[in-house]
Amino acid sequence: MHPLDRPIWSALTTRQRALAEGGALALRYPTAITPFADMADISAEGFAALGELMSGSEIAVLFTPEAVTVPAGFKIVLAETGEQMIGIPKESAIDGVETVRLGADDVPAMLALTELTKPGPFSARTHELGTFLGIRIDGELVAMAGERMKPGNYTEMTAICVHPSHRGRGYGQLLLGAISRQIVTRGEIPFLHVFSSNISAIALYRRQGLEIRRSLHVTVLQKRM
Repeated sequence: MHPLDRPIWSALTTRQRALAEGGALALRYPTAITPFADMADISAEGFAALGELMSGSEIAVLFTPEAVTVPAGFKIVLAETGEQMIGIPKESAIDGVETVRLGADDVPAMLALTELTKPGPFSARTHELGTFLGIRIDGELVAMAGERMKPGNYTEMTAICVHPSHRGRGYGQLLLGAISRQIVTRGEIPFLHVFSSNISAIALYRRQGLEIRRSLHVTVLQKRM
């Protein structure tokens, strides 16, 4: 199987194995980083192992080639399809606008921006997964993008978001190009995920030079209490 067909499992068994919680049947990232998890296979044994990793109202987000049917001990909170896109985005520049590297001190601003724009799961320690770049205007963080899953020789671009009051100025394209440049410089291949329903984002990424590799099922699970 191609490493991008099961990107979470591939990442947690290769370059991000040091972050993995679990064992041979189920793995997840620390919940303070991201709720992503996967199983060695979609079996009763795999679900039992995943359930042992979860407590209370915690969620597990799966990216899988096939739709997921859950056993009685779980419920599906969300089931959508997403497009996995791969390629090297075009680089761009904007006069007077520079990107800055974001870190622990920027977490409150990063959380506020992702809460407003909803690019996908983003937690207090998500920035620990890789490089995150941002754009500040008059001291306010108005756009950012970063790295998340690292399956094999691939690195996912994530949290690509722009404040609603600053859209249409090319900030997303600038950051996407800057992040991908860092990934390619390290000899890795950039990719990203976007919900299939987000037609405008898919069109934007196509214009930037990315192409759809395949569709994946995005399933958010909770244990039944």
